[in-house]
Amino acid sequence: MAIQKVTVIGSGIMGHGIAQVVATAGIPVVLNDISEELLESAKGKISKSLDGGIKRGKISEEDKTSILSRISIATDLTNAAKDADLVIEAAPENLELKHRLFQQLSEICKSETILASNTSQYSITEIASVVNDPSRVIGMHWFNPPVAMKLIEIIRGLETSDQVLQQIEKFSANVGKQTVVCKDSQGFISTRVLMAMRLECYRLVEEGIASKEDIDKTLRLAFGHPMGQFELADFSGIDIEIPACEALTKTFGDRFRAPQILTHRVKAGKLGRKSGEGWYKYDS
Repeated sequence: MAIQKVTVIGSGIMGHGIAQVVATAGIPVVLNDISEELLESAKGKISKSLDGGIKRGKISEEDKTSILSRISIATDLTNAAKDADLVIEAAPENLELKHRLFQQLSEICKSETILASNTSQYSITEIASVVNDPSRVIGMHWFNPPVAMKLIEIIRGLETSDQVLQQIEKFSANVGKQTVVCKDSQGFISTRVLMAMRLECYRLVEEGIASKEDIDKTLRLAFGHPMGQFELADFSGIDIEIPACEALTKTFGDRFRAPQILTHRVKAGKLGRKSGEGWYKYDS
């Protein structure tokens, strides 16, 4: 089955970025969320992103018009997903919410529709447990921002079929991304490695070993990271780290337990760029 129609659930930074990538590759995509206001805002952000591509000489005005024409919006999940060949769920990291969505999709979508989750932490096997045919469920973890990041981490659930895996590998290549494949394990590859490194950076500050500025500088200049971990955490939003830490701690123990320096900052509402202050302060 060729993937010719895609639905993306969730219009946040990941969802609208994924939709832009898919549409840029020439594939029609429906972007779904709970309100017209959220969807119009997402389309505005896609338009602004494409304007940036025009300024850099990557695309033309005609390209922008064509890309936007391939993105439609829908608040009704049935209308959004009933004809899709692939649904990519990019909703907030809440397992109960994902279960509810996948249960609905199991009833709404065609029997051959592939159901993918962009989760960075939850078990694909557990997500698939509410679907009538779990062989069509797969993890498709994109990275932030989806338009710029080249990698998609593919996670194979216990019952994910070979055919579905091959189709997602081919689709990822068709939208210009490279892939890695891993078994279904808490945190997969990227989240386990990232959180282990990030939490150690937090502990270095908590223990008074070094400043966040010098730690970020070390990561940029010694290891070639484009951003330090404190900068990157602010970019993504540090509140999303708490549920990730809790899930990883439940599976692997105290090495992934969130340090107080992180939990206190989140409780104080210092969530990163989106709140104007995280580890660093930002101009509004």
